[in-house]
Amino acid sequence: MAAPSADRDLDGFLALLGTRRAPRTLAASRGDLARLRESLGGRALATASVEDLERYIAELRAAGLAPATIARRASAARAFFRHLVLLGARADNPAAELELPRRVRRLPRTLSAGEAERLVEAAAGTTPRALRDRALVELLYGAGLRVSEAAGLERGAVDLEQRVVRCFGKGSKERLVPLGRQAADAVRRYLAHGRPHLDRRHRPELFLNAQGGGLTRAGIFLILRRLAAKAGLEPERVHPHLLRHSFATHLLEGGADLRSVQEMLGHADLATTELYTHVSDRRRRELYFQAHPHARRRVSEPTKRRSTEA
Repeated sequence: MAAPSADRDLDGFLALLGTRRAPRTLAASRGDLARLRESLGGRALATASVEDLERYIAELRAAGLAPATIARRASAARAFFRHLVLLGARADNPAAELELPRRVRRLPRTLSAGEAERLVEAAAGTTPRALRDRALVELLYGAGLRVSEAAGLERGAVDLEQRVVRCFGKGSKERLVPLGRQAADAVRRYLAHGRPHLDRRHRPELFLNAQGGGLTRAGIFLILRRLAAKAGLEPERVHPHLLRHSFATHLLEGGADLRSVQEMLGHADLATTELYTHVSDRRRRELYFQAHPHARRRVSEPTKRRSTEA
């Protein structure tokens, strides 16, 4: 638990935020607001003026911080002052009208369907850890789970009969995601022939490490990198979120509707899911220019000459 900051308004806001947000989000907001308070010379954050905040944003720009980082820190300030306005402690939100650098929304990278299949096949084997790795990759790609969701899955979270997985995403929001037959079969084999050999401590987690403890986020990253190298992919390029991106993109390319994909991903905002439609459009365009005879055919020199003479 973090020590009090000697700023009662700030501590009250963070205490309330801790009841609504994940620990990592809370830690990021605490750090962002602490930096803002430092820029005020340590005085109470509630006393900040519009000019104070504009100077702070200018300092962040001058320091060369990324637009996304500046936007995140400004967002934390907005949320804090909005909290004070709701409590009646301030009449205005000095962060509401801050001019921020435009955030560049980068398209998520994805695996092709063939690359995803190679990664899954790289987890082939009958040892307990191989069965675990196959079930893990099938769930990350087949259900679009976040790495924290996969690490936090309990044994009973996967319903093999109904072929659904119940997970808790950001803000502890529960959602049900359907599972394909291959993913369900991989989990079934792991539960029957793999997990019993790893379960030395009677842990509730679905995925266990070689010592019998719950598989961590770092452990999942290492497993994927090892499988990527075995599959002939670039290990540094392959990470859990890449499989989540691939899950969403391949669903949309296969004809799934945007709302359904949003629900399966657990996105609060449809705009976040819409980003994957751009990936799908780009890939379709690339495939068109690679495959269609008229798209890739070049006009020969004699034909050019005849058309000029005509």
